[in-house]
Amino acid sequence: MKVEDMPKDDANALEGKTSFIQYAVDKEGNYVQEKSPGFEPQNIALAQAWDEVKERTASALEEVIHGDKSPIYFFMCKEMMDVKILAEYMNLPRWRVKKHLKGKNFPEINSKILQEYAKVLSIDSNDLLSFEASKWR
Repeated sequence: MKVEDMPKDDANALEGKTSFIQYAVDKEGNYVQEKSPGFEPQNIALAQAWDEVKERTASALEEVIHGDKSPIYFFMCKEMMDVKILAEYMNLPRWRVKKHLKGKNFPEINSKILQEYAKVLSIDSNDLLSFEASKWR
């Protein structure tokens, strides 16, 4: 593809906040890297992926509100992590992280572990301890 033929879709799913590196041929016939906002199929797929992340996060929030899950679960979903990844970052066995994700077990987690979860999830530990659903809607 030539540089001048590179797709420059204005309907970028990330609203121009990022661009993608595409390879194209310049006027001298050399391959060059060009920034591109993407092209329609790529932007559609990206928009669908972000919609799914938003749906999962909203569902996780409802589960926390109902007491089925702990606030850790919500932030895990928000950060697009799963149990395996979170367990690796926490240096804990998966079974223990799964236990911490249950709403009934959350009050039993000691403050040192909660602080480590907050660090891993890039949040303030108060967001875990005094979870306010209205803040995250």
